[in-house]
Amino acid sequence: MKTVLRALDLGNSVAEFDDSLQKYFVENEAFFQLVNDKVDIVAGDKGTGKTALFKILQKRHSSLSQLKGVEILAGFNPAGSPVFQRLVREQQLTEAQYASVWKAYILALIGNWALEIVGDDHSPAFSKLALLLSETGLRSKDDKPETIFSKIINTIQKAIVPKSAEVKFTFSETGIPIVIPKISFDKDAAEKPVVEVSHSNALRLLNECLSDLGYRVWVVLDRLDEAFQGFANIEIPALRALMRTYLDLLEFDNFRLKLFIRRDLLRRIIGDGFVNLTHINARKIEIEWDEQDLLNLLCRRVRDNKEVMSIIEAAPSKKLSDEELFYRLFPAKVDPATRKPTSWNWIMARIRDGNDVKPPRNLIDLAKMARDEQLKAEGRNARAFSEIEPVISADAIRKALEKLSSQRVEDTLLAEAGAGISALIQKFRRAKAEQNIDSLAIVLGLAGEELAAAVRQLVEVGFLEEIKTSWKVPMLYRDGLEITQGKAFQSASSVPDDAETDESLDLS
Repeated sequence: MKTVLRALDLGNSVAEFDDSLQKYFVENEAFFQLVNDKVDIVAGDKGTGKTALFKILQKRHSSLSQLKGVEILAGFNPAGSPVFQRLVREQQLTEAQYASVWKAYILALIGNWALEIVGDDHSPAFSKLALLLSETGLRSKDDKPETIFSKIINTIQKAIVPKSAEVKFTFSETGIPIVIPKISFDKDAAEKPVVEVSHSNALRLLNECLSDLGYRVWVVLDRLDEAFQGFANIEIPALRALMRTYLDLLEFDNFRLKLFIRRDLLRRIIGDGFVNLTHINARKIEIEWDEQDLLNLLCRRVRDNKEVMSIIEAAPSKKLSDEELFYRLFPAKVDPATRKPTSWNWIMARIRDGNDVKPPRNLIDLAKMARDEQLKAEGRNARAFSEIEPVISADAIRKALEKLSSQRVEDTLLAEAGAGISALIQKFRRAKAEQNIDSLAIVLGLAGEELAAAVRQLVEVGFLEEIKTSWKVPMLYRDGLEITQGKAFQSASSVPDDAETDESLDLS
């Protein structure tokens, strides 16, 4: 068994670090809609595959017939501190000024990329574009997102905190400004006027250049949630401005923004109302995984291990189905009692949050942690390989869940909920899993509208799930917060957690 376990490589659950992603990527509906240009906004919870989708899009776009003539530009840096994080270090701007920043960034990013391909003299339009970018200080031989966005930030800094009395500058909400040095041949010399180029004219020129080039360009923006973490005063106006920029750019047929954004963040952006929201919803898709897709995703990763498959497939001529392969690795049940769920249903019930979101990352990490726990067990008491015995035991799965719970509480729940909601969540440590409104008032120390608002927030982030007149903490987060099973209140009837039924996919 130890030989099989050591050879079992399930890849990395984080797309940025998974070199084998292409081999077992599941082309879900979000991927199909995106490559067919049916959607521009891909929303999903953390771990549902937004970045994986982008990586596959970037690698495969040249071989996809639907994307012939389309170039994919990453408008963000996949690793390190998010490039847009620099905005939180600057003075807060108005929403309209943030829109000016986004438009200048898109102009500079695509413009420098195009000029790098054909040069300044490719056509009269390209000559005008090169001059425009040079005069505005946005021309760059390096078209990396970090370099281009740094030029934008430097422009903002000159506008808000001038470095020299010899520079005249304006930062407008309606146009791309140009910095004009003061002419100082003598003390009576006049200053050149500050020139402003309208966004529409500049972007129309860019559209014309791409038409000359024969390309359409998609600029993909991801990691937006990481960029403004902890700076709600900047996050909301900056991202609302990005949404308005997206709508404004729809008039240009040769370039388009493609936004990958966390679902709860999108809700916050449009929460106070948004003009033309129907236009956004019409071009948006949310990543959803059903249980068959999750099973297929896991089994693809297992099948990528040729050595493992050669051992566990008793008859190579008869290929195992996904269900058969799963139960060659895992036991029929984690809890052996007759009315207990199958192992698959047990796992599905424990990787979900309160909004019934089952991220692939949770499944992959649970399987990897169970493998590691089983390897420890084999070191203590080695088993010979047997075709009738699962490779990974029920005890290893239970221990893996404890580790997964602690990890998700720290790296997802508390890390992304914000300081206020994190403080509320911490109050549940060592509490009971099921609460009613009275017990929640005691746990949270709140009442009235404050209590109702807090409960709504906890439900929104998936920490609480409403069950008729009570709320439950999903099993995913219980071990990590030392939350125990049971009710914090007296009730005539309640369905206990251990009475789960096999209502979901039955692989037995």
